[in-house]
Amino acid sequence: MTSETPATAPASNAGIEAFTFGDPAPVLDGGDMLDYLECWWNGRWYEPPISLDGLARSTKASVYLQSGLTFKRNMLSRTFIPHRLLSRAAFEQFALDWLWCGNAYLERRRSMIGTSITLQPVLAKYMRRGVDLDSYFMVRGWKDEHEFDKGTICHLREADINQEIYGLPEWLAALQSALLNESATLFRRKYYNNGSHAGFILYMNDPAQNEGDVNALREALKNAKGPGNFRNLFVYSPGGKKDGLQVIPVSEVAAKDEFSNIKNITRDDMLAGLRIPPQLMGVVPTNAGGFGSIRDAALVYAANELEPIQTRMLQVNDWLGEEVIQFKQYELPGGSDS
Repeated sequence: MTSETPATAPASNAGIEAFTFGDPAPVLDGGDMLDYLECWWNGRWYEPPISLDGLARSTKASVYLQSGLTFKRNMLSRTFIPHRLLSRAAFEQFALDWLWCGNAYLERRRSMIGTSITLQPVLAKYMRRGVDLDSYFMVRGWKDEHEFDKGTICHLREADINQEIYGLPEWLAALQSALLNESATLFRRKYYNNGSHAGFILYMNDPAQNEGDVNALREALKNAKGPGNFRNLFVYSPGGKKDGLQVIPVSEVAAKDEFSNIKNITRDDMLAGLRIPPQLMGVVPTNAGGFGSIRDAALVYAANELEPIQTRMLQVNDWLGEEVIQFKQYELPGGSDS
């Protein structure tokens, strides 16, 4: 919140006064939410560098962000080969956690004789890493915690330049664009709900009008609301002046908030952060040439984005000592593409 700081004395005896609304606020200030990316130690485990609860809610801030994460999850699930220890449903949860927060956890559950019987995903939103970096806790609330046995949790993390305890999602740089996209949508929705997009002032200063004519016009305007509105209105004013009856709009539907530009620019930022071609996300092209071949875009995406993610997920095999995670080659319908 800024304070009002007087800038000049009254300009005249009429009481005109100019003032400013405080000093400019630097964009890259210390209050930036991404400026404290370090892990706080509470005595038993390290807290994540950012709020995972807030990050989880932010994934639903924009249709492009949530749809992009789901698209990448679906692509990984499409090429995943189920294993006796890891089902497709378990892998989808594991992959989604990796994509939305840069951390994914698998719990190895053993039999009585110590053999692995299954791998189960553990929700990354509630996972915390112990001080020794080998112990893991599930913390769902105050005094609602569970400590896993050492050696039973596989932690796949996205590398970070500030700390080596937790991962951070690759799309984090597009978070502000996602929030701006949400703010623009909410603003426009409230703009319509409060009626600022419609309405006018009917200004009449024609002395040729008598009180009966004014009352008749008032009743006609009252009857124009409700179902079937947007009706035409005829006004006859013999001998009236040119500007005796004026319609002054309160606002206009094309509000000067640059809604379309904000939506398009933030959409492009999110697609760049997710590295997904726009034609694969169902974005309608605005140019005559379009986006090019969707088949070529899918193949390029598979080679440059899908396969690197698949390769990084193979770290689970190194941890377990068994080839649990395997992927088939990405193919498009109608033939094999390499």
